[in-house]
Amino acid sequence: WIHDQAPSRESFERSRFLRPFAHRVFHPALWRFTRRSVPRGVALGLLVGIFLLIPGVQIAGVALLALPVRANIPIGAAMTFLSMPVTTPLILIASAYVGGADATHLMSILNAKMAWWPKLIDLSYWLLSDAAPSMLFGLAVISVVSAAIGYLLATWFWRWRISTKWRRRSKSVEIRQRQNHVKSR
Repeated sequence: WIHDQAPSRESFERSRFLRPFAHRVFHPALWRFTRRSVPRGVALGLLVGIFLLIPGVQIAGVALLALPVRANIPIGAAMTFLSMPVTTPLILIASAYVGGADATHLMSILNAKMAWWPKLIDLSYWLLSDAAPSMLFGLAVISVVSAAIGYLLATWFWRWRISTKWRRRSKSVEIRQRQNHVKSR
């Protein structure tokens, strides 16, 4: 399912943010699904997706950071979609709680029914207040912890899936050997 939902290589090639880095970002090793690159892609996607919370920048950030860590780009890009408009307020509230900030003023700014310009000005004032650094600390903690958990879960799932395939293959070989043994009698 993730393989089908992940952005394609062609969609990344059309991105104007990635054109200067296209020769490196489109290296085939970053697009293969291997036991090492998939968990790295999950961790990187969660780290960038939760910490940045800016939709266009998330995928470009994953694509650029996948180079030094050799992470799978499609999986990383797909994991950024966990921070969507429905989950973003929950992430912000949790980061305020973890960082010890008061998120009520931020939520009132985000939920206000006003034009984008006054909302941007209010948001700028809030970012300059004392609550913003503690909320950014909470956001960093949540993104690092979720990346670590995602890495461990992806590694476990990969091993479980491979061992299941090997068990099935072993059983089918045993069945064929028994059938051949019965036929040879």
